[in-house]
Amino acid sequence: MVQILGVNFHELKLVKKALETFYALGPKTSERILAKHYIHPRAKMGSLAPKTITALTAELSTMKIENDARKEVQDNIQRLRDMGTYRGKRHAMNLPVRGQRTRTQIWTARKLNKIERRG
Repeated sequence: MVQILGVNFHELKLVKKALETFYALGPKTSERILAKHYIHPRAKMGSLAPKTITALTAELSTMKIENDARKEVQDNIQRLRDMGTYRGKRHAMNLPVRGQRTRTQIWTARKLNKIERRG
């Protein structure tokens, strides 16, 4: 097991996929991190040197991921609600925010909006 930021990863897991498990790290960001540390895109966690794992941990600790990113999203939504913008009102009513249809197909969007706001 390889540990990065307190999360254990199996040796056979791809490094790219392991990085994408962190909240706020998507495919593009993980590719950039791999390129920065000269790691092959198909490399597995078990093949990384301890020095590289330490460098990855240091890189991720400087980024805004997991709880910090969730808090930022929550703060942005709360700011919109406080200003009374259209998007803020839609968030407050658990309605679709990005222009989805509400005449017939609203329940899925309501569920997704509610999940997104809880963080």
